[in-house]
Amino acid sequence: MLVRVVKMHFTPSFVSEFKTLFNQVKPLISSFEGCNSVQLLQHETQPEIFFTISNWQSAEHLESYRKSELFTETWAKVKPNFANKAEAWSLLEQ
Repeated sequence: MLVRVVKMHFTPSFVSEFKTLFNQVKPLISSFEGCNSVQLLQHETQPEIFFTISNWQSAEHLESYRKSELFTETWAKVKPNFANKAEAWSLLEQ
């Protein structure tokens, strides 16, 4: 299994909108072929920082999602609102 961790640091004015957007797309991401789960975490003391953690059956499934219209449209909405560049890690579960 592949675990994808993405750290996103948003401008303060986008935090509420991002939470709403994530809640709208979460069921779509979760139902994407090869996605076992996806969750959103918010930093305890820095509310502009979020992490998504998603579990994928394989790197190929994740890449298929990253090339999808859903990802492209969602990323286009969030990317302009980053305070810092997003960071991402793909990790193998041991």
